[in-house]
Amino acid sequence: MQDISTIDAVQSMLGNQGYVCNRALGTVVFLSLKLGRPLFLEGEAGVGKTEVAKALASGLGKRLIRLQCYEGLDATTAVYEWNFPAQMIAIRTAEAAGATDRNALQTELFSDEFLIERPLLQAMRPDENGAPVLLIDELDRTDEPFEAFLLEALSDFQVTIPELGTVKAPEPPIVIVTSNRTREVHDAIKRRCLYHWVDYPDFEREMEILSARAPEAANSLSREVVAFVQYLRTQDLFKKPGVSETIDWAKCLLALDVITLSPEVIADTLGAILKYQDDIAKLQGSEAKRILDQAKATLETF
Repeated sequence: MQDISTIDAVQSMLGNQGYVCNRALGTVVFLSLKLGRPLFLEGEAGVGKTEVAKALASGLGKRLIRLQCYEGLDATTAVYEWNFPAQMIAIRTAEAAGATDRNALQTELFSDEFLIERPLLQAMRPDENGAPVLLIDELDRTDEPFEAFLLEALSDFQVTIPELGTVKAPEPPIVIVTSNRTREVHDAIKRRCLYHWVDYPDFEREMEILSARAPEAANSLSREVVAFVQYLRTQDLFKKPGVSETIDWAKCLLALDVITLSPEVIADTLGAILKYQDDIAKLQGSEAKRILDQAKATLETF
């Protein structure tokens, strides 16, 4: 059984899964586990919110159930669907066999045999490894009606299927809700959760993260990569690179056998850290060299 009895133990457990977190995040994760409260993580894209749920599930040996949110997501899609093609085959089979009991047929059609379980219903079911980790990812992409529906699930850990009744979790799942803050999520959701803003890491912690996720990178190259990305985040960009981009870029550089950063290497690999052409265009020419020189100058302070 994984020790999660203290904040340090939780940090250590996450660290063993390659997730380096600071004391503040470790504390709120510990409290979420201790109190059985959902955890609401908000922050820019790519700072590691989703990875918290993945690391928790892996570290605790639990199943990870992910509900990826999107515009237009509704309660039915998130909870369950009926297998309509299979139901039609069952109806035709019954008709061919001369079945006349319509009530019995209806009961059979709306049974677990024809039920397709979606993430929220899956999270309410018993699991041999205990309560699963339910990741409700990018909730800000949905709309307010779906948030209102979630209140029942997050308050009572139960969902209702009209044909079958209410399904209540025997043990509340470990719930992680994330938001990139493209819009404000309603206070009613946040009140039911513990809240934490996941910010960009400082230099030392990003170095720790890169060391854990790309250990084959030389320390000198890692320092240059982190310093460059950290300085890049201070620029006027449409989308600042997150930690995931830092890791991706380091792995790209390793694949190219790069030993040290240069303006030419940066120009060739910008697509690993910047995802919008307007941002990439800003770093063309001498601008990449200027930022690289500034980044290397800051390394002297670390």
